[in-house]
Amino acid sequence: MLSPACNVLILLGSFLIAASQGNLSHDRSQPTTTDEIVVAGSKVLLQCEVEDPDDSSLQWSNPAQQTLYFGEKRALRDLRIQLERSTPNELTISIDNATLADEGEYTCSIFTMPVRTAKAIVTVLGIPQKPQISGYSDPLKEGDVAQLTCFSSGSKPAAELRWHKGDKLLSAEPSEVEEDANGKTFTVTSRVEFTVGKEDNGVEVTCTVDHESLQNSDKSTSQKLAVFYKPTAEIKSYPDSPREGQNLRLRCDGRGNPIPQEYKWEKQGAQAPLAEAQDNILVFDSLNKSDSGTYICYASSIMGISTAIYNLNVHGTYLTHEAKGSDDAPDADTAIINAEGGQTGGDDKKEYFI
Repeated sequence: MLSPACNVLILLGSFLIAASQGNLSHDRSQPTTTDEIVVAGSKVLLQCEVEDPDDSSLQWSNPAQQTLYFGEKRALRDLRIQLERSTPNELTISIDNATLADEGEYTCSIFTMPVRTAKAIVTVLGIPQKPQISGYSDPLKEGDVAQLTCFSSGSKPAAELRWHKGDKLLSAEPSEVEEDANGKTFTVTSRVEFTVGKEDNGVEVTCTVDHESLQNSDKSTSQKLAVFYKPTAEIKSYPDSPREGQNLRLRCDGRGNPIPQEYKWEKQGAQAPLAEAQDNILVFDSLNKSDSGTYICYASSIMGISTAIYNLNVHGTYLTHEAKGSDDAPDADTAIINAEGGQTGGDDKKEYFI
C-alpha cells in the first residue's frame, strides 16, 4: 500500500502530464500572424494561420474591432478589402491602396473554447512630398551669403533632408520637425548658408529627401544660382603683328556676369579722345609709326570696371629701290636719298628697312 506522500506525487505527476498535453493542444489551436509595414497607396496582406482549427473558422477584425472576414464571408462593405485565401488552416485578406487611416492593430480570432486571438500591427509609411526650396533671391553678388530653406511634408516617420551644391555635400543646420494637421505625418525643414563666388554662377543647389517609403529612389528639387561678379577684359588684335600701312582692328573682349556693356578707349599720354573707337572696337586705317603707343580699354558693368592694356609697336615696311651709287651710304635713309637723287653707283637691286 502506498503512503500518502507517494499518492500525492502520483497525482501531481498526472496533473503535470495533463497540463502538458493541454498546453500542446492549446499551441496547435493558437493562430499566428505577422506585423506588416506598407507604403501608403500599396497593398497590405494580412495572413492568419492555425495548425489545428478544431472545426472552427478564422476571423479578421480591424482596429475598430469591426469584422472584415469570417472565413469566406465578407462582413464589411469596403471593396478595398479582398479575400486572398480561405482554408480551415488559413485566412488571408488584403487591403488595397492602404492609407494612414488603415494603420493599427488587426485581430485574427478562432472561436474555439476558449476563443484564441493573434494580433498583427499594420504600419503605413507616409510618403514625403517633393521638397520645395525658398529664400533664394536672384541674383546674388560675389561674396554674398546665400540662405536657402527646404521643406517637405507628408512623411511618416519624419524624413531626412540633405543638400548638395553641384556634386559637393553641403553642411546644413539641424532639421526642424513639425507634426502635420492630420496628426499622423510630419513636415521637415532644413536650412543652409554659404558664401558664393564667381565659380558658383550657373551651379545647381539641390535639396533631396531620404525616406524608407521611397524604396531606393529619392525626391529632389534644384535651384540654379545666378551670381554677379566683377568683369575681366582682354584685347585682341587683327592682324597679330601689324606693319606700317596696314589696317588694324583691336577688339576688347569683356567677360563677367553681367557681361560688360560699356567700353572706353584711351591712348596713354594722349589728351584727345580716340575718334576711331566704337564700343569695344578700335580701328586704325593705314598704320604709321605715330600710332605706336600703349592703348587702354575700360570694360564696365554694374559690378565694376576692368582694364586691359595693348602695346602697339608699328613695324616699318620693306621698300625696294634701284639703289645706284648707294653702296657707300652710311645708312638706309641716305641710300634711298642717294638713289632718288640719281647718283651713279652699282646697279644691284637692294632692300632697305625703314
